[in-house]
Amino acid sequence: MKNFSPKISIITVVFNGRQTLETTIKSIINQSYPNIEYIIIDGKSTDNTVEIIKKYESQISAWISEPDKGIYDAMNKGIDLSTGDYLWYINSGDEIANYDTLERIFASNTDADIYYGDTVMIDSLGQEIGNRRLTPPENLTWKSFKRGMLVSHQSFIVKKKLINHYNLTYKFSADFEWCLTALKKTDNIFNTHLILSKFLDGGITKQNIAAGLKERFKIMAKHFGLIPTLYNHIFISIKFFSFVARHKRF
Repeated sequence: MKNFSPKISIITVVFNGRQTLETTIKSIINQSYPNIEYIIIDGKSTDNTVEIIKKYESQISAWISEPDKGIYDAMNKGIDLSTGDYLWYINSGDEIANYDTLERIFASNTDADIYYGDTVMIDSLGQEIGNRRLTPPENLTWKSFKRGMLVSHQSFIVKKKLINHYNLTYKFSADFEWCLTALKKTDNIFNTHLILSKFLDGGITKQNIAAGLKERFKIMAKHFGLIPTLYNHIFISIKFFSFVARHKRF
């Protein structure tokens, strides 16, 4: 298969992203990969976010600025605007890992339903903190998520035909179920063995860690059963506290 270059819809959700949005935009518009549709969904910011968007408007495929019901409602708006073969969420503050990341992914000429990779955590200055606490498995399936969200939402590229809207019942963990539901629909899943994204530490989920974990537990119990979820949380907890003890972060 030659010249495999599917259309990738990259969606950025932002609200009052004055300090973070421009870096995100640059990481996307400077990709060496040619077939990108870039969409920005702004939640009616009250700072100069819209001015930043307008600065790069000629390199943005579509954008809106209007009130929403939260981050997942904004993500759903991105889905509705997208026309690409694949969707990839790189939200304000996050970055694509390297300028040639997409080019390297599709150089494989592998027509997968889902591509995944690793994630590096960064601080507010863009400095690398270290890899994400959870490590992607060599062979990802939906059952992998019984051990937690082993692949970051920002390092998960999925064919649009596999996805649904985010479930707005969940305020902090709808991305967990969204990825899990897509994984359940296919076994054509490709491990890029690349770091795909840089994730800004301290986002909405981390700011609401207890509520997010409760939601995630409900989702896991729904898909894997209550007893297996309780059992797996023994190991999830051990790994969590071991990581915190070693790295002084989570």
